Amino acid sequence: MRFNQLEDWLSWQESLNPKSIDLGLERVAEVWRRLTPPDLSSSIVISIAGTNGKGSTVALFEAVLAAAGYSTGSYTSPHLLRYNERIRLNRQPLSDVRIMEAFVAIDQARGDLPLTYFEFGTLAAVYLFAAEKPDVVLLEVGLGGRLDAVNIIDADLSLITSIALDHQDWLGSDLETIGREKAGIFRRGRPAVFSGRKMPHSVMEYARALGSPLYQNGRDFQGLLKEGGATWNWQAGNRMIPGLPLPALPGAHQLQNAAGVIMALSLLERKLPLKPEALGLGLQTVTLPGRQQILELHGVQWLLDVSHNPHAVARLAEYLDAHPVPGRTRAVLGMLRDKDVERVAGLMRDQVQDWHLAGIDDPRGLNAAELGQRLAVAGIKGRLHKGVTDAMQEVAGSAMEGDRVVVFGSFHTVTDALAFLHSKSHH
Repeated sequence: MRFNQLEDWLSWQESLNPKSIDLGLERVAEVWRRLTPPDLSSSIVISIAGTNGKGSTVALFEAVLAAAGYSTGSYTSPHLLRYNERIRLNRQPLSDVRIMEAFVAIDQARGDLPLTYFEFGTLAAVYLFAAEKPDVVLLEVGLGGRLDAVNIIDADLSLITSIALDHQDWLGSDLETIGREKAGIFRRGRPAVFSGRKMPHSVMEYARALGSPLYQNGRDFQGLLKEGGATWNWQAGNRMIPGLPLPALPGAHQLQNAAGVIMALSLLERKLPLKPEALGLGLQTVTLPGRQQILELHGVQWLLDVSHNPHAVARLAEYLDAHPVPGRTRAVLGMLRDKDVERVAGLMRDQVQDWHLAGIDDPRGLNAAELGQRLAVAGIKGRLHKGVTDAMQEVAGSAMEGDRVVVFGSFHTVTDALAFLHSKSHH
């Protein structure tokens, strides 16, 4: 065995293929073919792509399926605190030992074929799910769709959550191009669901060319809030499920995600019959860290959100606007350099009184000075901190009871903030 610690395997994978994002399926598909038995045929496979809302959608599927008594295997990325969060059985992360077993098998099968860190993880997940045979396998696409490693698997149903601008340098700079990339997870003759608000025309064209029935939110199905807003109805054509509880994930947009999940499950109901009670229970018990996650410490509300593009940050700003606090709202922001920093900050300008700008220690991260320069363009001044932990320490020292601290801008930012808050709350 090459290493006996998961951390060592991961550092080695990061150094193995210098192209950290190497889009193209030939290598991964070949290694998957060599891994025996590469077989997910006893599980129903759902692939999930989209700019925002993928993690929430997987969590909703997991919660509803668990409530209905079905087993799930889920693969998501990135992780917040531990790598193992990426590969879950029945919502529980798999152990280091199991993940390393998969890495050993993949390392032997690949021979001299190079694999990226993400491809190793994807192959490990599907290898472990093939062994465990859960009822449903949920695969979250890392980037795009068509050329993402997840796309080596033929899903029984594909779901796209939303399409907005994010990784333009990889996926193209307009929504039609991005839509075509994400629709690359569709399969000939198999159903596809689009749960977002605005669907690019290219998604429809791609589905039509494949003969894949495509179900679009607002056209083929929808979730409608009832009077008073405490419950909602799901409807598709003449089918209706009335009086559903709101999803336990914060943000009005979770209704779209939930409506898409119910549409997908209704398309699979021959193989996965569900009682309406399971839907209600799943919606009420769903949880997901780092998505408008709220922690209270010493009378200060900490709100952690991994949003890092204008589409997601607009949702965060809406949430803050709808839920005012008595004190000041302070922000800890750290971002990667390929993001639309000026627009992201501009969307939050009216919500935040006090900005703390943190450097991110990663080749793709902005340091505090660079972040400060880009925010100055948006007319925002903030205090500069070497890293997120430094920013958190200063804010924790100065925030008063009734204040809110919003931590956002990237997964890295939320990861460091969560680690800091965990250490604070354990003292």
